[in-house]
Amino acid sequence: MPQTVTLNNVHLTLNSRAGAVAILKGIDVEAQAGEAIGIVGPSGSGKTSLLMVMAGLESVTSGEITVADVRLNDRSESDLAKFRRENIGIIFQSFHLIPTMTALENVAVPLEFKGEKDAFARAREGLVRVGLGHRLDHYPGQLSGGEQQRVAIARAVTSGAKILLADEPTGNLDQETGASIIDLLFDLKEKTKATLLLVTHDVSLAQRCNRIWQVRDGKVTEPASAGKPRKALNMPASAGKPRKALNMPASAGKPRKDAK
Repeated sequence: MPQTVTLNNVHLTLNSRAGAVAILKGIDVEAQAGEAIGIVGPSGSGKTSLLMVMAGLESVTSGEITVADVRLNDRSESDLAKFRRENIGIIFQSFHLIPTMTALENVAVPLEFKGEKDAFARAREGLVRVGLGHRLDHYPGQLSGGEQQRVAIARAVTSGAKILLADEPTGNLDQETGASIIDLLFDLKEKTKATLLLVTHDVSLAQRCNRIWQVRDGKVTEPASAGKPRKALNMPASAGKPRKALNMPASAGKPRKDAK
């Protein structure tokens, strides 16, 4: 099976007031087309940074990274933006919908950037698929947290992304709503044959994936091979709030309480 994501000896070092900080330290991983990979580890271990380099949103310090047959090293910002537009769908913990646009418009924007003539028709179909056909003209501030995340999933999947990067997609949702969102995400992943890389603190959620990458201190280990039973991982409790991940417009206001 072809590899969709390949990282060879990837290092990421960022500067801070205290000096250089090594975030990723010699990462060697591969994800095959159509796989679901759960990425787990304590806060600050490098999970979100791993997603960022795979999305071309952070340049690696050394090593090679190839995603969807595109070598990301030394690409210009415009090339990377085109790469993301054509290949990547990102689902954020905080939704990152454009507050002044309706649900329909939020889903249509990436399609319009790609030059799709039927952007709004496809966006409408995408929202219907996630159960929001009755919310097309609602703004993010008029939607519950679960509904906003459904819009975000529709935006990622409807664009035709080959690779879905999900960064704690249920982190701001209650348990029941989060479970329904994850069921939806895995269902759409199977229907579209996309590759899913899912960052989560929830080990039971990660164990729904084909494989698990465990990130600790900037390094990745794989507790079990694909298709084999996995032992429970000894994970420390999540400490504090997750890092801010990506530079996107914030969603408007606080979501209203989910309807039962």
